[in-house]
Amino acid sequence: MARKTKADAEATREALLDAAEDVFFEKGVARTTLEQIARHAGMTRGAVYWHFKNKADLFHAMSDRVHLPFEELTRELESPQQGRTPLDTIRLTLRHAFMRIEQPRHRRVLSIILHRCEFFSDINPLKMQHKMAEDCYCSMLRHFEMAEQSGQLAPHIDAVQAAQIMEYAIGGMIQDWLRTPEEYSLTERGRVIIDSLLDLLSRDAPVDTETTAPSS
Repeated sequence: MARKTKADAEATREALLDAAEDVFFEKGVARTTLEQIARHAGMTRGAVYWHFKNKADLFHAMSDRVHLPFEELTRELESPQQGRTPLDTIRLTLRHAFMRIEQPRHRRVLSIILHRCEFFSDINPLKMQHKMAEDCYCSMLRHFEMAEQSGQLAPHIDAVQAAQIMEYAIGGMIQDWLRTPEEYSLTERGRVIIDSLLDLLSRDAPVDTETTAPSS
């Protein structure tokens, strides 16, 4: 019986997070009330307060429920990669990140953070965005430094320049795609652009089109 009660409570919490995701995406974070979220979930506001202290707590729980693509990217860049060059690791991890971003939940949460979230209470979207970009940049920089030390980078490019170019390209692609995600596949277009960029940054630059992306 206790297990059933615990399972019911978890199901209620997940339903509230689903509702928050929907309403935040539709209305924006600042204009959304806990009453609207409760109503969307078919519950009372008391149910929301049973699980979450306030809207900021609910927002962060919604964000934490998914591994945001940049966090996923950072983790995979930091994982040991047997038999891969540093540039191959960057290439394959970015392909995998683009596939994750195209999944509906990842797309919605990223859209909320980037485009539908204002400063509110304990919610600081600029700080969240900066941390995601900074973590991703630092991880890529370490791999470009390894590529530079092993002679993989083109002579006119250093690791810092390469990481900055890649950071700006990734950010621009994602922002553009999130505005009109139905118009093209981020995975397909992103693969072409990243391969072309790494081609320009690499000393040798053959694109390994047969290499498989990491499994999710």
